[in-house]
Amino acid sequence: MDIISKADLLARRFGVEDIEIPEVGTVKVRPLSRAEALNLQGKEMTVEEMERHLLSLALVEPNLTYDEVAQWQQNSPAGEIEPVADAIVRLSGMNKAAAKEAVQRFRGQHGS
Repeated sequence: MDIISKADLLARRFGVEDIEIPEVGTVKVRPLSRAEALNLQGKEMTVEEMERHLLSLALVEPNLTYDEVAQWQQNSPAGEIEPVADAIVRLSGMNKAAAKEAVQRFRGQHGS
C-alpha cells in the first residue's frame, strides 16, 4: 500500500449527497468533519438543539442557520427532518444510538 502524502492527508475528502424529502423536494448534505463532531461532543444540549447544530453545519443546499433549522422544526411534520439528520449521521460515520444514549444520560442526570 502506498503512503499518502501530507497534502492528500490534509485535503478535504468528502462530498455531498442528495436526500429526498418525500412530497417536499431534495436537499444536499455533507458529513460533519472530525473537528465539527468533536466540537459537539460533550456539550449539554437537548435533542432539538443537537439536531439544529447538526443540520446547520451539514446542510449544504439549502444552507440554513441554527435559527432557520429551529423554524423548520416548528413548521414541519414530525418525521420530515429525521431522514436528513440520519443521512448526516451515517455520512459522518457516527453512531446514532450512542448519540441518543448520551443525551438520555444527560437528561437522567439533570432531571429533565
